[in-house]
Amino acid sequence: MTELPIPALDTATLAPLDGKKLLITGGARGLGEGFVRAAAARGAAVTIADIAAPAGEALAEALRKAGHAVSFVRVDLSDPTSIEAAARAAAEQMGGIDGLVNNGAITNSGGKPATELSLETWDAVMNVNVRGTWLMTMAALPFLRASGQGRVVNIASDTALWGAPRLLAYTASKGAVMAMTRSLARELGPDGITVNAIAPGLVEVEATAYVPAERHRHYLEGRALPRAQVPDDVIGPVLFLLSDASRFVTGQVLPVNGGFVMY
Repeated sequence: MTELPIPALDTATLAPLDGKKLLITGGARGLGEGFVRAAAARGAAVTIADIAAPAGEALAEALRKAGHAVSFVRVDLSDPTSIEAAARAAAEQMGGIDGLVNNGAITNSGGKPATELSLETWDAVMNVNVRGTWLMTMAALPFLRASGQGRVVNIASDTALWGAPRLLAYTASKGAVMAMTRSLARELGPDGITVNAIAPGLVEVEATAYVPAERHRHYLEGRALPRAQVPDDVIGPVLFLLSDASRFVTGQVLPVNGGFVMY
């Protein structure tokens, strides 16, 4: 099989976000960093919320020096108090919140069969990926309502669509995020808030470096577009769902995986 080359992303073609105020969790590195950089480049004010304070602060400072309105708040998505404080701080720094990207997550269960998962691992993954997503959305809700154009984008995973083995806690957590996306879309719709999810495939980032080569090959050989998936492949769909172009799209889960899962 011939592997396709990875084309460069033309950021000028992405949805404009002029004047939008965005809170992006897990924005210090990996996919989240890509969202932050692209959103700032398209005119948004962005607050990075991450537990990795040195990386988040350095990214925010670099983007500010480049002329973008980017700030950082530390958040521990396993701590409800920290979540509330981060949302308030972000709203204070930006003068409100128009959009929230729930990207922050942990894996922890990668490579372990279900028989070897500990209760501590299961609870840790669920507390960050599921409870943290719910609580961050609730903490941002007053500001999203006040915006009149609230957007919530949850980063799920296609592992929950095809049933990835040896990844149970993470896969189950992302399935819960998808279900929560649909329920919250109905609950928050009367406030004019859209809630959608993106389900990426295996993206080549630091956080997936642990994934065995066999799993990478499985994805590559199963995709309709036979090439590696990179952060740029996910950025466009996320910015679309944050923009006014998606104002009548809600409760949807969009797989972004090169056709590995067609849903």
